[in-house]
Amino acid sequence: MRILAAMSGGVDSAVATARAVEAGHDVVGVHLALSRAGGTLRAGSRGCCTIEDAMDARRAADALGIPFYVWDFSERFREDVIDDFIAEYRAGRTPNPCMRCNEKIKFAALLERALELGFDAVCTGHYATLVEGEGGLELHRASDAAKDQSYVLGVLTAEQLAHTYFPLGDTPSKELVRAEAEQRGLTVARKPDSHDICFIPDGDTRGWLADKVGAEKGEIVDRAGDVVGSHDGAHAFTVGQRRGLQLGVPAADGKPRFVLEVRPVSNTVVVGPKEALACARIAGARYSWAGAAPTAPAFDCHVQIRAHSDPVPARAWIADDIVTVEPESPFDGVAPGQTAVLYEGTRVLGQFTIDRTESAVPVEA
Repeated sequence: MRILAAMSGGVDSAVATARAVEAGHDVVGVHLALSRAGGTLRAGSRGCCTIEDAMDARRAADALGIPFYVWDFSERFREDVIDDFIAEYRAGRTPNPCMRCNEKIKFAALLERALELGFDAVCTGHYATLVEGEGGLELHRASDAAKDQSYVLGVLTAEQLAHTYFPLGDTPSKELVRAEAEQRGLTVARKPDSHDICFIPDGDTRGWLADKVGAEKGEIVDRAGDVVGSHDGAHAFTVGQRRGLQLGVPAADGKPRFVLEVRPVSNTVVVGPKEALACARIAGARYSWAGAAPTAPAFDCHVQIRAHSDPVPARAWIADDIVTVEPESPFDGVAPGQTAVLYEGTRVLGQFTIDRTESAVPVEA
């Protein structure tokens, strides 16, 4: 195949590219420039897509003897990922920018251009596997559960999966990938993994949002609506948060309180006991299927609501173009804006953005 390898400058994408070359494919490497800040430098393991990352990617491509290019996707990234991130927080939701980047950039904009240029597939260093099933190509978890990234790939459609290539999916551990990089003479073999939000490299999400969204003082109330404190900006709070609450009125039982809800219209933060974070039902209208869509209107599955959370057995159903999920045991601290990924065993069925949650604990409790 003609393969376009997305090279981030990290060890995973470098080894994935090397394996594609070794498999006999015609491979071209490309690094995506996602930031307009041309002088951006990497700080430890924070962020990605910096000048240093681009240089690391180029060195890996040179070592593998393949053509290499840098493509400027910064405008598309700003519109589809950064602006979306800001808008979601303004609406009181908690978005996952990695999901949007995979959905809108790596497997939409990049894949689109790759196909236009005559490539058959885009290769990435994601840890996930593709399996040919009875109903077509299926997305499955990686062999290494600790590194599995099928959750953040849950936004991919059947058409996109048909043009993707994940060479690392069957690798038992990340350490083997690093060892392979060393054997191949790739200088990124021991480079730290990137983490946090790539466009907020200093890790100060609250400060970054305050600058973009604006900070406005408001009230913190309990579930009954009584004022128990104040805040300097609702955007700085997420469901499940305990620290950083400026509460002037202690709880009657003396126990700590947690953020239960963020109401952007009234600029209000709702707090309550930990038990009230239990969520009995979630639902959303923005959904997609990673392959063939479920044929039954209701079906059993497992649902994962965070990249590193455990999947929960659940019952899901589709009605009025809305996916609703009811877990066997309540979810803990779910926020609108999060992504729920549905699984059948190791297979990814699809995903939806959570628009609505229903507490398992009545307000009177």
